[in-house]
Amino acid sequence: MRESIFMDNGKPMPRKVAVQGTKLSEAALQRIETGGLSFRNTGDLRKLLEKYGVDDPEVIDQLVELNRDATSQDWVTRYRSHMQPAMQGFVGIEAEAQDIRIYHPAVVHGLLQTEDYAKAIFEIEKPVEETTSEFVRHNVALRMERKRRVLDREPRPVKLWAILGEAALRYAVGGREVMLDQYEEITRLSKLDHVKIQVLPLNSRGYRASSDLAILDLVDGLPPMVQVDTSWGAVSTSDKPKEVARFTRRFNTMIASALPPEDTPEFMQRLAREL
Repeated sequence: MRESIFMDNGKPMPRKVAVQGTKLSEAALQRIETGGLSFRNTGDLRKLLEKYGVDDPEVIDQLVELNRDATSQDWVTRYRSHMQPAMQGFVGIEAEAQDIRIYHPAVVHGLLQTEDYAKAIFEIEKPVEETTSEFVRHNVALRMERKRRVLDREPRPVKLWAILGEAALRYAVGGREVMLDQYEEITRLSKLDHVKIQVLPLNSRGYRASSDLAILDLVDGLPPMVQVDTSWGAVSTSDKPKEVARFTRRFNTMIASALPPEDTPEFMQRLAREL
């Protein structure tokens, strides 16, 4: 059975192989699996893939290239001390995805947020979560960096398909000017060739997921994965086919209940008029 190197429920998935024939310690391997460390020696990565039963040359080359890119991504390191362990691995993978499908019922998804909206969200949560101003500053900067690396990636930006609950758009965050700028930003993004945004109306009688979700289609040969935020404030990710299929069904069902993507700019204008 293939051993996954991704995360499940915020913890490293159990592995049945020892770290033999490599220079890796068990502690180092656990940090790699949680996204806290990259392979410094490509030979160790190849040996470990062999132990995991990965023998497709193209897949191996892709993983080696991803690891090389991750090693050079010093931008993640700047924020690592303020990130949850599961989020550390997810951020690196997110920026390398081919397609991302996201849904959020309560707030505008982070990949669509303006800087002022993101800051307002963290400030609202600050007294509840007992976070610091430094935490807010770092996480707002991280969110904007993630957005840039996903949507402005060259030469091939990530194809993003987002569904937002109407309640998320009507939730007044940071005041009128912040919301007006956020509506303008959603309108701008919705007109990009690689971005599709739909609104799920409050009066829709179709299915709607109760929690946020993200589905990531990775490079050819790598399994897709899903990510959700848990009620405990943690991040849960999995590449189990059963879980990916379940969340994909949820997203696809909501597509039919949501307004067409071409209606999004007009819907944003209506929300702006009603503020």
